[in-house]
Amino acid sequence: MAIKLYNTLTKQKENFVPLNGNEVRIYSCGPTVYSFAHIGNFRTYVFVDNLRRILEYNGYTLKHVMNITDVGHLESDSDEGEDKMEKAARKENKSPYEIAKFYTEAFFKDMDKLNIERPEIIAKATEHIEDMLEFAKEIVKNGYGYETSTAIYFDVSKLDKYPVLSNRNIEDQIAGARVDVDPEKRNPYDFAIWIKAPENHIMKWESPWGLSYPGWHLECSAMSRKYLGEVFDIHTGGVDHIPTHHENEIAQSKGAFGKIPAKTWMHVEFLQVDGGKMSKSLGNVYTITQLEEKGIEALAYKLFCYTAHYRTKLNFTFEGAMASQKALNRLRESYIKHLGGNEDIDETIIEEYKQKFLEAVNDDLNLPLAMGIVWEIARNEKKSKKFAEVLLDFDRILGLDLKNSNKYLEKNMQIPEEIAELLEKRKIAREEKNWALSDEIRDEIKQRGYIVKDTKDGVSIEKI
Repeated sequence: MAIKLYNTLTKQKENFVPLNGNEVRIYSCGPTVYSFAHIGNFRTYVFVDNLRRILEYNGYTLKHVMNITDVGHLESDSDEGEDKMEKAARKENKSPYEIAKFYTEAFFKDMDKLNIERPEIIAKATEHIEDMLEFAKEIVKNGYGYETSTAIYFDVSKLDKYPVLSNRNIEDQIAGARVDVDPEKRNPYDFAIWIKAPENHIMKWESPWGLSYPGWHLECSAMSRKYLGEVFDIHTGGVDHIPTHHENEIAQSKGAFGKIPAKTWMHVEFLQVDGGKMSKSLGNVYTITQLEEKGIEALAYKLFCYTAHYRTKLNFTFEGAMASQKALNRLRESYIKHLGGNEDIDETIIEEYKQKFLEAVNDDLNLPLAMGIVWEIARNEKKSKKFAEVLLDFDRILGLDLKNSNKYLEKNMQIPEEIAELLEKRKIAREEKNWALSDEIRDEIKQRGYIVKDTKDGVSIEKI
C-alpha cells in the first residue's frame, strides 16, 4: 500500500518512494541542549517517532540522523544575540560542555519515557566542526559567501530563488527588514555561516577567518551530507524551522553543491497552551517531569498528541492531558481483558481492521483516524486474544508499550483521596524546605498503608 506524505516543498501530499531501493534516509533537527526540552518540542519528536515506525511497519529500513546543537545557536534564529550555550553556561556557572552533557542526557531520558526510537546516528555539532568548516569553504569558493568584520555571510541574492519553502514574499519585506545588526551585510536576509568569535567567547575554533564558530544553520547542512549524501529522502522539523532555519539549509546546499538536500520536507504544527502561545515569559512552558508530577505519564502525553493531526495546531490543557491519562489506562485494561479472552473472531474481521488502520497511518500519518480504529477494537464486547494481538501489532506504530500494561496499571493504582491530600501537603512542605513536617506526613501516610519514596524521577507511592 502506498504511503502518502505531505511535502512542504511542493505544498501537496505525494506518494512516497525512497530514492535508494528499500532504504529511507531521514534527517531530523534535534534539540539545542542549553535547557530542558519542553512538551512543545516533544510533539515534534513524537511525530518523528510515528514516521519512523510507519516506515518500518511498511517494511522499509532506515538511516536516520538527528543532530544535537551544542554550539552556534544564537538567541535569535536570525543571527542576533549570544550563543544559547554560552548564555546558559554563564547563568549556571558551568562550562558550555557541562551544560551540553547535562541537558543532552536529560533529553534522551525524556525520549525513553516517551518510548521514542533512537535515530541510527546522533550527531553532535561540536564533533563535526571540520565538516562544517569545509562546507563553509565550498560556499565561499562558489561565490555565495562574503566576509565582514564580524562573520562570513551567505549572499541570498546569488540564488535563483529564495525562499523556497515558505510563502513569504521577500521583496515586499526587504524594505522594512532590520539591517542595523550588521551594516556590512549586502542584503537584509543574508545569514551567517561562520561567526568571528569575540575575545571572551569560550567556544571557538581555528579557521581561515581566525578564531570563530559555525552558524546554527550550517551544522544540519554539513552533517546531513556527511551521513546521508547530497540528496536524501525526508527532512523533518517544526513549522518554526520553515521560514529561517530550513530555508537557509536549502540555500547553503544550493550554494555548496547546487541541490535542494531533501526530496520531502515535513513539518509539525505548534503546540499551544490553553489556546495561546507557549512562552517562558508567560510561565506556561512545561516539561515531561512537570507533567509526571501532576500524575500524567509521558506515554499519556504521547497519546494526547494523537488527538490532532501533526499538521494542525494542538491545544494543551491539563484537563485534556489528564483525560488522555485516563484513556491510556482504559486502553491498557481493554488490552488485558482481550488477552484473557477466549472468544473466536473471524479472520476477515481482523484483516479488515488491519487494512483500515494501515490506510489511516499511511495517509500522511492520520493518527486521530487510526486511534478511532484502535478504540473500536478495544471496546469490542467480545474478548479475544486475536484482538489483543491486533492491538499489539498497532502498537508497533503507536509506541504506547501496551505489552507492559499490567506494570503501568499497578503503578497507577487509585490512591484514596485522603492520601492524595497528604501527598499534596507534603509536597508544599518540601517546597518550603520544612523537612520535619515532610517526614511527619510521610510517617502518617505509612501508618495508613502506603510507602512514599523520593526518587530522581519524582515521588512514587506504593501500597504496603
